[in-house]
Amino acid sequence: MKRTFITLTRIPRSAAVYLVVLMAAAGWFHSASATPRHTLETSGLQAAPAPDVRSMTLALTGDSIITMKLSIHTEPPFVKMIDLIRSADAAFTNLEMLFHDYEPYPSTQSGGTYMRAEPALVKELVWAGFDMVARANNHANDYGVEGARLTTKYVAEAGLVQAGVGDSLREAREARFLDTDKGRVALISTASTFPDPSRAGVSWGDTKARPGLNPLRFRTATVLTRQQFEALRGALNAAGQLGGGRGAGDRATEMTVFDRRFVVGDVPGVRSEPLKEDVDGMAAVVRNASKQADYVIVSSHTHEGGADRFTPPEFFVTFAHAMIDAGADVIAVSGPHVLRGIELYKGKPIFYSLANFIFENETLLRQPPENYEPLGMPEGSGVADFNDRRSNNNTIGFPADPYIWESVIALPRFTGRQLTGLKLYPITLGFRKPRTQRGWPALADPGLSKKIIDDLTRLSAPFGTKVELRDGIGIVVAGTE
Repeated sequence: MKRTFITLTRIPRSAAVYLVVLMAAAGWFHSASATPRHTLETSGLQAAPAPDVRSMTLALTGDSIITMKLSIHTEPPFVKMIDLIRSADAAFTNLEMLFHDYEPYPSTQSGGTYMRAEPALVKELVWAGFDMVARANNHANDYGVEGARLTTKYVAEAGLVQAGVGDSLREAREARFLDTDKGRVALISTASTFPDPSRAGVSWGDTKARPGLNPLRFRTATVLTRQQFEALRGALNAAGQLGGGRGAGDRATEMTVFDRRFVVGDVPGVRSEPLKEDVDGMAAVVRNASKQADYVIVSSHTHEGGADRFTPPEFFVTFAHAMIDAGADVIAVSGPHVLRGIELYKGKPIFYSLANFIFENETLLRQPPENYEPLGMPEGSGVADFNDRRSNNNTIGFPADPYIWESVIALPRFTGRQLTGLKLYPITLGFRKPRTQRGWPALADPGLSKKIIDDLTRLSAPFGTKVELRDGIGIVVAGTE
């Protein structure tokens, strides 16, 4: 159908509508204690390759918002979880934190809470067994370019491989590599959720490139029936908001209201698609990385949801499939702060959200006035006051939402480049514990483990993925591609 367009004068911005799809998972450990990687049994996903082919076990987690030491904890469920991470051949997390001593000033726009922690805390992630971190997220620019550069310095000094930010788009987009005795792992990091000043840019030679993160941009359109479209169009016309621009005829099929697109379709809903420029650019990086590494991880920080916050948006499903088509072996998503489903696409796992691994956003040292003032808080207010006001004394928001404090550690196993096992270890971050005692992870008890895996089973089912609970662990069973 040929499209014609009508132009509208500006009216207040409507709430954006998003969309996201689920993941498919499984694994192999049968106990929470560390097990040698080469002895893990497969979950029957595919026939085992020749015995001389090397295997690789990855440990994948969601967001790490760290503001307190991990290494002080001695509880058995925590220690067993650390053993699990350390037992993997390579371990990854999304680093949603900046490290500096307040040398930089805060940006006028942040990702929400202004993230910053003591530089020494980077080493806590190394202590826990992590090797690789993604840096592209909505907090990358909370303290401007200097804050991002200082974080890069401290993360590098700790020995972690990092990707997703840089002094130009090319640098932010490029793959970074981890060398292990089981193979070489590439990491590409991107974000679809970010304040626009965070986005890295390119240079044509006459101006400098803009430092920032590797963006995944997308377009969203609200689909209306012809009747709904005409009703909206008539209301805007009656209010004097309808312009007479290009193609403004009786049979217009698309209109834009202050950057929000409405299109005519048979079934009402929301469509979203990734920006081709970004998909093509990252696909080229993935293709190159797949020839330079044995395994390729693509990480995305994607808050946007689909029909609800537990489903991925349409644009991201398209993007994830394109990355696997280009040669990626794993897609790992962070950002929604809740678990989403798992998909196996062409034998490769897509974790549409691994939720949180460390969620200590309530124990930051400072917040700038930009966060206090919208809440009507006077000068001299402190972080504890900010937390109380924002959460209405723990009755709303993150503190009152149990899903924020539940997650899994995913352990996919590859033999060669073939996925031969995938397990999900349920973890708790301490829902309803005091502020100073929640936010750090430990293996969940049997009752909560069942609840978490039941949730993932339900969320993954629309993708044909079957997850079973065995000995407190979620396992993707054979024949669920």
